[in-house]
Amino acid sequence: MNVYLLQVVNGVGIGMLYFLLAVGLSIIFGLLRFVNFAHGAFYALGAYLCFQALQLGLNFWVALVAAPLLVGAFAWLTEKVMLRHVYALPHEFHILVTVGLAMVAQELIITSWGPLGVNVAPPESLQGVVMWGSFVYPKYRLFVIGFTALLAVGLWWLLEGTRLGSAVRAGSESTEMVSLLGINIFRLFSLMFALGAATAAIAGVLAAPIRGAEPFMGVEALGVAFVVVVVGGLGSFTGALVGGVLVGVVQSLMSTLWPEGAWLMIYVAMAAVLLLRPHGLLGRG
Repeated sequence: MNVYLLQVVNGVGIGMLYFLLAVGLSIIFGLLRFVNFAHGAFYALGAYLCFQALQLGLNFWVALVAAPLLVGAFAWLTEKVMLRHVYALPHEFHILVTVGLAMVAQELIITSWGPLGVNVAPPESLQGVVMWGSFVYPKYRLFVIGFTALLAVGLWWLLEGTRLGSAVRAGSESTEMVSLLGINIFRLFSLMFALGAATAAIAGVLAAPIRGAEPFMGVEALGVAFVVVVVGGLGSFTGALVGGVLVGVVQSLMSTLWPEGAWLMIYVAMAAVLLLRPHGLLGRG
């Protein structure tokens, strides 16, 4: 199989994980106008909770359900207790509070699981490779692509085909108008913040068998998530999907063509998009 075609498939898989990371960040900013620098911490917590579930004798599938629920509940509580009180403040306060929250989460991870990274094995049913003629590819990575594609469809339906989604889209235009329609805007904020954190945690669980878990993975993930959001366009679901896949494919191809510059090319791609489309590929001008 052509190595570049293999890298494109790898890039799609990585890009779908980037999409899960970025879509929550995009929704939170689109609705709340809130800059969340703790988003990467939710991704790291998802990966470590997956590791902990396996250490307790539970299987990967339980972790895939339980970790996002736990992280979403933690995010919901954090939003109600702490973050809600800084929404009306300038963005500098958003950054200070969420960076502080991310640092606390990172130190809790180090205290609980140690400063070194840990390995997470994929489920037994997804170990090994799939062979179709000359196509040889790990089963687990194919599962990640398929599962995240189904999850993307589910999220699209939630945001485009439900009353909740209509309220979120309306709220991204005018929170005052949504409040006048009788919708509890603070409850909506809490739900969307928890949903954004849960999608990041799902990305962490899915990424753990591929790259393991380590305390500083949230910082790396946060940088990539912001790149994807900027490339795709703030507040755009489809933009997060297109941006995630584009960034993943660029990174994967460059890891073959120029391994040392693979991460650099992500930011080069972002700069190129901003020069041509200042509001992102699918952002609203």
